[in-house]
Amino acid sequence: MVADFAKVGKMLKKFRIDANITQEEMAERLDSTQSAISKLESGRKTIDIFTFASWLKITESEFAGTAMMFGMEIANAITHLSQTVPMFIGGMFRWI
Repeated sequence: MVADFAKVGKMLKKFRIDANITQEEMAERLDSTQSAISKLESGRKTIDIFTFASWLKITESEFAGTAMMFGMEIANAITHLSQTVPMFIGGMFRWI
């Protein structure tokens, strides 16, 4: 499977903008430069998993980022989790 860095970059940019964070602020939080952030968002630079995880945490996009990483649409992920989590929790209480 070949990673589509332009698609990942668009996702990163969307998360950053939705969190109302500028490229400069993101660079500061990630101990990077505004230029590096711009390259990540345009797909001209690859992102490592640690930076990706930090980006998701900073933008509070952990759920959406994880769902997209596994190729799930957000609506499908929410539907799946809303069905699975109650069954899991219910099973845990019956077990206890």
